[in-house]
Amino acid sequence: MNQAVPPLAQGTLDRDAPTRLGETLLAEAWHDPRARLLRVRGAEIPIAAETRLALVETTGDWTPVAADGAVGHVFLGRIDGTPVFACAAAPGEAPESMPNADFQWRPTFEIAVRLDESERELVAAASALLRWHESAEFSGADGSRTRPIQGGWARLDDHGRELFPRTDPAVIVLIEHDGRVLLGSNALWETGRFSLLAGFVEAGESLEQAARREVFEESGVRLGDVNYVASQPWPFPRSLMLGFHAFLAPGQDPEALDADPDEISELRWFSRDELLTPPPGILLPGPLSIARWMLDRWCEAGE
Repeated sequence: MNQAVPPLAQGTLDRDAPTRLGETLLAEAWHDPRARLLRVRGAEIPIAAETRLALVETTGDWTPVAADGAVGHVFLGRIDGTPVFACAAAPGEAPESMPNADFQWRPTFEIAVRLDESERELVAAASALLRWHESAEFSGADGSRTRPIQGGWARLDDHGRELFPRTDPAVIVLIEHDGRVLLGSNALWETGRFSLLAGFVEAGESLEQAARREVFEESGVRLGDVNYVASQPWPFPRSLMLGFHAFLAPGQDPEALDADPDEISELRWFSRDELLTPPPGILLPGPLSIARWMLDRWCEAGE
């Protein structure tokens, strides 16, 4: 059974805004005997026993700013009341360099599907925050140095201006016509991999306008009804995927497809049977993506 909301969007992480707003509360959470720390090494996360996120005890002092001025510890929130923090590991840091650490570094996208939803949400929040801090060390307004505040959920520049993590909205569209859905293969992907058509929202554009524009640019077809379905954070590094279910505009020929050669190598209509049992050589979106969730949901609706 397809879950009610996409992966990474179930809300198991209590972001606990009141705690992040007070240094005393943050220090108390850090010294809570239950508190845990997630270390992230670039695009890798620490995994124990192949299926569990390796969280370690918090030790020493709560340190929001590292010795070199970079972000130190960030407060992710709470899982079942347990405070959880995150920090960036050094690029070459090995497990054996950490005390009482029995884990392996594994690529996030390879292993996250095996984690439970609360652990996935921790990884998503940590990835988004730590990547943002890497790019926000200096103010875009005047180039002054910024420093982390609010438990890592904001930064402050020398003039008192607050900076907050950016989220880039992107639409992703399930296009249905006569019992089939339209999928595209990105020009940068391996042959045979297909997904829903998607693209970033442009300045001054509504979500529905973006859906219609992106689909026309990538496939050459016009959409009729466009209805919002659900959203999914995709913080690798900072996207928010907004899912829509759409139908072709009246009079549109479903076979008159015109793929944008710079972005799409192939367009193809798929039936429910083909999605449930893909033909040889066809690869569908990964199980963590909203694209796969929407396709599974569409298939279930036809049962």
